[in-house]
Amino acid sequence: QVQLVESGGGSVQAGGSLRLSCAASGYTYPTYSMAWFRQVRGKEREGVSIIDNDGNTDYVDSVKGRFTISKDNAKNTLYLQMNSLKPEDTAMYYCAAAGETHFEIGDPNSWLDYNFWGQGTQVTVSS
Repeated sequence: QVQLVESGGGSVQAGGSLRLSCAASGYTYPTYSMAWFRQVRGKEREGVSIIDNDGNTDYVDSVKGRFTISKDNAKNTLYLQMNSLKPEDTAMYYCAAAGETHFEIGDPNSWLDYNFWGQGTQVTVSS
């Protein structure tokens, strides 16, 4: 049984920082591509960042230079360091795992690649 459990969300003021974590279990973690998505209620789920099993990363344009994705294979944990947060970053953040990806992380259909999802962690940025 694959399990992804996010943590680290919270409320911060604009300009602040948060680090999200996603603990993975139940499968061979290093062989999967891992990603962060976010969703505002009533809107489409948006891809934020991906790290593949070789450690290559990609980001949606709106977070480039502010967010950093990383993973610790020994701990089976994925991270998202979020700096210079803006009110428009407010969303529920989800981590996800995919055996194979076909879409760029910024593609509206990128979520289709991902088989496994966490329950989400809320990030709220106030102005």
